[in-house]
Amino acid sequence: MNVEAIKAIYAAEMRRTRNTLMQSIASPVISTCLYFVVFGSAIGSRIESVEGVSYGAFIVPGLMMLSLLTQSISNASFGIFFPKFTGTVYEVLSAPISFFEVILGYVGAAATKSLIIGIIILITASFFVDLRVAHPVWMVTFLLMTCVAFSLFGFIIGLWADNFEKLQIVPLLIITPLVFLGGTFYSIDMLPPLWQKISLLNPLLYLISGFRWSFYEVADVNVVLSLSMTAAFMVGCLIVVWYMFRTGYKLKQ
Repeated sequence: MNVEAIKAIYAAEMRRTRNTLMQSIASPVISTCLYFVVFGSAIGSRIESVEGVSYGAFIVPGLMMLSLLTQSISNASFGIFFPKFTGTVYEVLSAPISFFEVILGYVGAAATKSLIIGIIILITASFFVDLRVAHPVWMVTFLLMTCVAFSLFGFIIGLWADNFEKLQIVPLLIITPLVFLGGTFYSIDMLPPLWQKISLLNPLLYLISGFRWSFYEVADVNVVLSLSMTAAFMVGCLIVVWYMFRTGYKLKQ
């Protein structure tokens, strides 16, 4: 394994983050805090608790997932799209480095950025509500798998996109609505029976539910199913990335 090449890609991506701290770190954290303050105060004043958990604390895992998913996709997609846009990606492709090592560098950096944002949001939220983590190991597991899985997904979007507009289509028009409809601000038990069944078709519901269970042992679906779907999504994304590199999809025109 070419460790030096992995370190070079990883360091370059992390250096870009340090040069744009306001955009990369501060902006998503501030946005999430605003969501927390507005929804926690406005709706929390009318809903005291959900399944025995105060409403302010109940929405914290969902808000963390909202930020983690969007930032993982954004960081990874831009990380590979910009070299494509400038043509420097061909230097990477011509170097003695495998696709797996390229993935480790780019996706590892994107996942690290998202993990930092998630930790900062968690610390910030602890100043607003009384947080407790019932299963720290499971919480870290879900956190890491989410960052890696959606960084891989973002990498796929970055390879697929032909312009900057396409980079925003999936996060804005698909991921964000699915997160909002996936139980971020409510439990699906609060919905009518028909809408509960429809909500089960939302794949992000399982991710949010499993992550919330690691905090409060409260879940809309079985935690094993949540973990299995997250792992399956991560493996599926890895297979798609491998296929793109093997075929040179939008890389070797």
